[in-house]
Amino acid sequence: MFGLYGLSLKVVAYPALLCLFLGLVLLALDFWHYRSRHRQRQALREDIELNLDRLPLPETLAEAELGEMLQALGALRSAQISASRAQEQESLDYYAAWVHQIKTPIAAMGMLLQGEDSEEHRALQGELFRIEQYVEMVLSYLRLRGEGTDFVFREVALDGVIRQAVRKFAPQFVRKRIRLRYEETQERVLTDEKWLHFILEQLLSNAIKYTPSGEIAITVQDKVLTVADSGIGIAPEDLPRIFERGFTGYNGHADKKATGLGLYLCQQAARRLGIAITVESVVGQGSAFHLDLHTEQLEVE
Repeated sequence: MFGLYGLSLKVVAYPALLCLFLGLVLLALDFWHYRSRHRQRQALREDIELNLDRLPLPETLAEAELGEMLQALGALRSAQISASRAQEQESLDYYAAWVHQIKTPIAAMGMLLQGEDSEEHRALQGELFRIEQYVEMVLSYLRLRGEGTDFVFREVALDGVIRQAVRKFAPQFVRKRIRLRYEETQERVLTDEKWLHFILEQLLSNAIKYTPSGEIAITVQDKVLTVADSGIGIAPEDLPRIFERGFTGYNGHADKKATGLGLYLCQQAARRLGIAITVESVVGQGSAFHLDLHTEQLEVE
């Protein structure tokens, strides 16, 4: 058009450069604004549950509608979480009451079986002991699943925890004629006594279950507690999965009563206590479970 009318292009050169400069400035400002809002959204995304009420102010109708949908979804999710927690707490309360109620007939049956010393009664006492262990396992499973914990950390004598667990399984050692090798130690560890006792109970229960004859050794060296047995051992292909929930492996298929929960609960409790649990095993020679009880130097109140 400028050529048709014989006009010089220099007439629009300066306005064009000025518009280009202003356009670049506005583009830079818009990019900076977009980048700052992008970073703000990224920070909210990392902790969206806590910062849902701090969404950036909408600048368009679409952003306002998206913000309202997010608020509605957040309110719905909060209601679902509250309902789930209430249901889980109700389930925990129910099973806790059930455990305490079932202990009464178990104790009564135990007293009745103690009235006569016979092979049949000793076998029944062994089965009743297993029932009591499974009842305790149910309550421990529910407690570990809950968000709340009842852990109380304090410095305890390791010998006391070990003797308490050994005393509980003493009839099983006698009935299966399994030797126990244990030397007292003067170690003291910072842990929760009840849950450490639970882990040790589960390890002893498995050791007795899968040791037809021989011995079980409990040793402590440099705050590493080891429970070793001379039982049937664990297949190499099962070792990486023995702490999975419900996994029974080759031994579990041989023992139809295995639940696959004992070692899973051990690992869950050990994680809560900050304890590393490892295992070594050779088929036909036995297994050794190690609990690393080392802790940081903390001041105990």
